[in-house]
Amino acid sequence: MNKIPADAMVVVADGEGARVFRNVGTDYKLSLKQQEHITPQDINDDGPSGSAPPEQTGQQTDEATFAKQLAHRLNHGALTNAYAHLVLVADPQTLGQMRPQLHKETVARMHGELAKDLTNSPLADIERTLG
Repeated sequence: MNKIPADAMVVVADGEGARVFRNVGTDYKLSLKQQEHITPQDINDDGPSGSAPPEQTGQQTDEATFAKQLAHRLNHGALTNAYAHLVLVADPQTLGQMRPQLHKETVARMHGELAKDLTNSPLADIERTLG
C-alpha cells in the first residue's frame, strides 16, 4: 500500500465492529492513534441493504446491516469533510458489502483499501501491515 498521508482516517472493520484511527505520524512514518470503536446500532430496526437470500443466517444479516451502517457513516464523514483521506481495511465479506454503498465522494477520498481482517489485531500489527 502507498504511504498513508498524515491525518488520514484509517478504518479497520469486520461485520461486528470497527476501529477508527488517525495517522498522527507523518506522510513518511505511520503512527496510528485510535479515536473510536464503532459497534452495530439498532440492528433489528435497520436491516441490510437490499433483500437477503433465504439461506442467510441471522448473524450474516446482522453483519450486512453493520456494513451498511458503517458505509453510511463514512459517506457522512466525506460529505461533511470530516476526513480528507481514508484507508479502509475490512474482511473480504464486509468490504464487498460496503463497496456498492460508498458515495462517490467517499470513494474519491479513498487512499487505499485492504481486504484483511485486522479488527482484533494489536495496534503494532495493524501499523506493520499498513506501513
